[in-house]
Amino acid sequence: MAYHVPVMLSKCIEALEVSKGGIFVDVTFGGGGHSKAILDSLPNGHLYAFDQDAEAQANSIHDDRFTLIQQNFKYLKNYLTLYKAIPVTGILADLGVSSHQFDEAQRGFSTRFDGPLDMRMDAGKGQTAAELLSTIELQELTDILRNYGELHNAYKSAQALIAYRQERPLLTTQDLKEALKANAPRGRENKYFAQVFQAIRIELNQELDTLKMMLQQSLQLLKPGGRLVVMSYHSLEDRLVKNFMRSGNFEGKIEKDFFGKHLVPFKLISRKPILADEEELAANPRARSAKLRIAEKL
Repeated sequence: MAYHVPVMLSKCIEALEVSKGGIFVDVTFGGGGHSKAILDSLPNGHLYAFDQDAEAQANSIHDDRFTLIQQNFKYLKNYLTLYKAIPVTGILADLGVSSHQFDEAQRGFSTRFDGPLDMRMDAGKGQTAAELLSTIELQELTDILRNYGELHNAYKSAQALIAYRQERPLLTTQDLKEALKANAPRGRENKYFAQVFQAIRIELNQELDTLKMMLQQSLQLLKPGGRLVVMSYHSLEDRLVKNFMRSGNFEGKIEKDFFGKHLVPFKLISRKPILADEEELAANPRARSAKLRIAEKL
C-alpha cells in the first residue's frame, strides 16, 4: 500500500505555477507525492519540504534541488531564513493525517484499529493522548470535544471518559471507544468516534494554532505574485484558511483604508474551494472531504 495517495495532485501543481520555476515549499511532505510532482515540473529552482514525523524521512527524495527538513511547519520562517531561501515562489500545505499514519494501528489515529492511545504527529515528542486523558479536567475536556470535534453531546461524552478512567486507565483506542459507546448516536457511531478522535488529536498536536502560525508566516515569506495553496479536510481548518486568504486575519474581517478601499493581502484565485472530481473520489475516497484553496500574494 502507498504511504499516502496525494489528493488533487495535478490541481495543486497547476495552482502553484511550478512550471515558471522558483523556490517552493511543501510544508507537509508525508509520502512525498506532492513533492515528487513539484520536482518533475520544476524547470529551475529548489524545493524545501517540512515534516515533523520521523517516518517521513524514509520517503526522502534524492535530488540536488530538494531539501527535507524534519521539523513542524510552525518553524517555517526560521528554517527558510537559515537556508537563505526567502522570498519563496509558492507554498503548498496538504493538512491533516496521512493515509500511512491512519493505517498504522500503533499511531492511534484511526477508529478502525485497536492500538495504543498515542495520536502524536511527532511520535518522539510531547505527551500521548493516553497521558492527556489521564489528567484532564471535565470542563477542559468538554471544551475540546465541543470546539474541535463539534460534538452536540460534548459534556456527556466528557463525563463518560472521566467516569471510565476512575475505574480503569484509558490506554488504547478500544478503551476510548468502549468508554463512549453508550453516547454514540444510533446509526452514526462511526462519525461520532471520528469526531472524538479528531478533537483529541487537534488538541494534542495544537493543530489549529500551528496552522495559524504557518499562514501568518506565509504572508511574510511569499514574494509578490507568489502562490499559497492549501488543502484542508475539516471545517475548522478550512474556515481559518478561507478567512486568512480573504482578509489576512482569522476572523475574516476586511480592513479598509481612509478612502474605503479594501486592504487585503491576497488575490483569491479560487473564490470557492476546489473539490476532487468523481474519478478521483472513486479511486481515493479520502479525497471526499478535501477542500483546495488558492491565493496569490498582492
